[in-house]
Amino acid sequence: MQMSYISPMTNSATIHARIDPATKEQSENVLKEIGMSPTDAVRLLYRQIALRKEFPLELRVPNQLTADTLDQTDQGKGLETFDSLEAFKSSWK
Repeated sequence: MQMSYISPMTNSATIHARIDPATKEQSENVLKEIGMSPTDAVRLLYRQIALRKEFPLELRVPNQLTADTLDQTDQGKGLETFDSLEAFKSSWK
């Protein structure tokens, strides 16, 4: 008995996108750290959109207070540190 393997036809489409160089570099550095190529990331995003029939992430614009807080945090300002979970919890009072 002779067995043969028939490979499926490979179909592909190309997606072109423009992005600013800084965002591209920062994103590709993160992807590299997790062992994913930019192509893998785009394929994953598109696959999730197709499976879920919606965008797979909640996209929201932060209000001004949240945006200001995030900016301050990025600059290392206004941060609190705690030596224990108990100290952290007691800061809520």
